[in-house]
Amino acid sequence: MTDSPSLLDQITVVARRSAMDTYRQRALLVFPMLFPLILFAINGSALGKATEIPGFPTNSYRAFLIAMPFVQGAMFVSISAGTTLARDIETGFLNRLALTPLRSEAMLIGQLGGAFVLACVQAVVYLLVAFATGVGFASGVGGVLVLLALSLAISFGFATLGGLLALRLGSGEAIQGIFPLMFVTLFLSSSTLPRNLIKAAWFREVATYNPVSYLLEGLRSLVIQGWNAQALALAFGFALLLAAISLALSGPAMKSRLARK
Repeated sequence: MTDSPSLLDQITVVARRSAMDTYRQRALLVFPMLFPLILFAINGSALGKATEIPGFPTNSYRAFLIAMPFVQGAMFVSISAGTTLARDIETGFLNRLALTPLRSEAMLIGQLGGAFVLACVQAVVYLLVAFATGVGFASGVGGVLVLLALSLAISFGFATLGGLLALRLGSGEAIQGIFPLMFVTLFLSSSTLPRNLIKAAWFREVATYNPVSYLLEGLRSLVIQGWNAQALALAFGFALLLAAISLALSGPAMKSRLARK
């Protein structure tokens, strides 16, 4: 009697299919990667004078800003994961998977395989851009590795959110329509200035309660501060919390979605 595939084997099969699907759609790879770099180039030049503000943590604005492409890229990963899963829902592929012995956890996590590949490529490209533009790492080589790990954790958290939205909405167009709201959370954070230097009280208050600020600050700490345990703990904590909440809500959402088919 043949043993049934393990959960890991099932996840691997679905993830491989998701990764290949993402690879075939080059627009999902190129545009989400280039757009954050364009903004990085524009803001890095236009806002460079911000380093002259008393108390600014570094004399290189690019070093301060480099965290932004990583988080913005993670948001694009969320949209990519959501639209890919939504397409599988609309075409009935997810419903056909449900008729197989495949476990629901494997279906859900495996569908994020393409998003994970995109996140890996983005992280490496952004890191190379950082080196090419003269950005150094106060935390050294170890900090570079931790930054990559944190970047992937953030991308995974946003990817699970995209999956949850796809299961709830079931439409690629609806997922793409949510992206401007994610974009707003990025700009209502400490993306362009440290929170303590934001003069507008309401903006500073919003940025303080905005979890995106702590994702940015965790990445940024490795570049301009060195090893800041609190910043890293908050960044990893919020990324993992986002993933945990999204995955917990995705289980019932998938059952509800399949029950309506």
